[in-house]
Amino acid sequence: MKRYDIIALLLVIYLAVMAYFGRGMLLSGNYWEYFSIIGVTLLVIFILRWGRKKQDASERRTLRNDNIS
Repeated sequence: MKRYDIIALLLVIYLAVMAYFGRGMLLSGNYWEYFSIIGVTLLVIFILRWGRKKQDASERRTLRNDNIS
């Protein structure tokens, strides 16, 4: 498992714990706020994962090209 996958997994677990602690907001009827916070956080996690994955691929490509030269 790559490092960016582990980081994304840890962030999703952290989000799940925080969503559990924030369920009082859900129970009080603030559905829109509760789910929008979760949705935006998931979006940020996946954007960070995608960026790190692209950076990792670029680093491997650069390393491979340096070894060929």
